[in-house]
Amino acid sequence: MLSAKVPVRRTVLSRAILSLITSTLFCCLLLAPMAHAADQNLSSVRIGYQKYGSLAVAKVEGGLQKTLADQGIQLTWVLFPAGPQLLEALNGGSVDLGSTGEAPPVFAQAASTNLVYFGNAPAYPKGEALIVRKDSPIQRVSDLRGKRVALNKGSNVHFFLVKLLEANGLKSDQVTPAYLPPADAWAAVEGGSVDAWVIWDPFMTAAIERAGARIIQDAEGIAPNREFFLADRNFAQAHSNVLLAVRDAVNRCGVWAKTKPEEIVRYLAPQLGMSESVVAKVLQRQPWGFQPIDDQVITDQQAIADTFFALKLIPRPIRVADAVFRMPSLSQNAP
Repeated sequence: MLSAKVPVRRTVLSRAILSLITSTLFCCLLLAPMAHAADQNLSSVRIGYQKYGSLAVAKVEGGLQKTLADQGIQLTWVLFPAGPQLLEALNGGSVDLGSTGEAPPVFAQAASTNLVYFGNAPAYPKGEALIVRKDSPIQRVSDLRGKRVALNKGSNVHFFLVKLLEANGLKSDQVTPAYLPPADAWAAVEGGSVDAWVIWDPFMTAAIERAGARIIQDAEGIAPNREFFLADRNFAQAHSNVLLAVRDAVNRCGVWAKTKPEEIVRYLAPQLGMSESVVAKVLQRQPWGFQPIDDQVITDQQAIADTFFALKLIPRPIRVADAVFRMPSLSQNAP
């Protein structure tokens, strides 16, 4: 009789367990949409920006803050001195999205930062160049052999310098890099401790206007020089409405820069510590607007990543396409 009772007890127990599992699964199915909805709730967003760039202009324009406020989202702007620091903050959870040049996201992706590209500004190759003092004996890129060149390490101009040397028959080890931030680099050039500087706007135009710096060669045909819009991957996946609002704000700023540049100049000039004439020149030359990431952009970014890995500037090869966030609506024109 004992042997006959055991199967009955097991059957009862099995049914109880099955009932519990079924109930649990049913509850999970009911709660899943609620949990997903909770993930979509957003009361605030933190955007990292630098003193110059599309997001700096968007901050001045003010429309993005109003758009998000209408959705019940409070916007906080966080200022950074450069792209690498901004992406460190993104990795640490201090900001949700921001914009940088080409190189910082390559370094960040190699360091396993959970970021995504969700858009870019148009290429601006004439916005970066190799410049020298007006009385410098350097007349062409080939004259750099054995010279000291100032640059911001790991920035977009780092890639530009490598490719510029390569295009003119020089190797990277035939010049001596002087890793200096923009605030210190031109003083080093004027003081003679370095011979040339690879730099981007508005610093490039400021050096030309203030001190008569000469452009030896810009990045046309060498490097695209793009601004990228980047976000934490989890944030991007959960809050595409914010990315769309950023897209629209950047496009509005493009229109504003063309129609009323003087309003932007009056704000940015004191922020940058530059003359209004310098800022006005840069605003007029620079292409503005938001573009979705396309295959050509991915190819260009991959070339930067591969170059940096070959130079041992990043510890491992990366696949830029793995960090691209696409939404069908991002390919549509802004209203």
